[in-house]
Amino acid sequence: MNDDKITNILVCGIGGQGVMTAADILAEAALRQGWDVKKTEVAGMAQRGGVVTSHVRFGRKVLSPQIGPGQADILLGFEIAEALRWANYVRRGGLAVVNTSRFVPPVVTGGLFEYPADPVRQMRRLGLEVHAFDAAATALALGDLRLGNTVMLGAIAEHLPFPADVLLECVIERFRKRKPKLVEANRRAFADGRAADALSAPAPAASQPV
Repeated sequence: MNDDKITNILVCGIGGQGVMTAADILAEAALRQGWDVKKTEVAGMAQRGGVVTSHVRFGRKVLSPQIGPGQADILLGFEIAEALRWANYVRRGGLAVVNTSRFVPPVVTGGLFEYPADPVRQMRRLGLEVHAFDAAATALALGDLRLGNTVMLGAIAEHLPFPADVLLECVIERFRKRKPKLVEANRRAFADGRAADALSAPAPAASQPV
């Protein structure tokens, strides 16, 4: 990253998925690189199932924590419909790393928003590079749905302007202090998230015959 570049990451999902925890870990990793970091939460409802977003910005000097429409470099979407709702905040050509598992948010159950039939296609039509995979299935294969948070962090790791190991160490330290028995499970979840992201990257467009 050059001296003037600010990296903007928008994390979105619903309550209980670990959106704010993921944002905290991303911010901690950036701080360890010596960057100025600003972070803010924009939560619609605090209870489990409510809409939650978090903005993370880092660079040489960051004045505001808020990401405006069309400014995010990366969208980390823990819930696919929520990712689509926030897709307009991503710059054209930006990246969306999204979990395709459907956790229907209250804006849908309340009749305020219709669940999209194909949100991944809609995001790609907006000019975004979309990496989409079922993070819940990946977590369940490891034996615990709660590992989905770490799976998603693993998925974004190769798209950050610092080594993936820096982010992994922030994840591991959090569990080493609080829940040491979960360290190895989270290490595997992070690795599986990186692998899932690599497999979910869109294939290069075929060259057209001359």
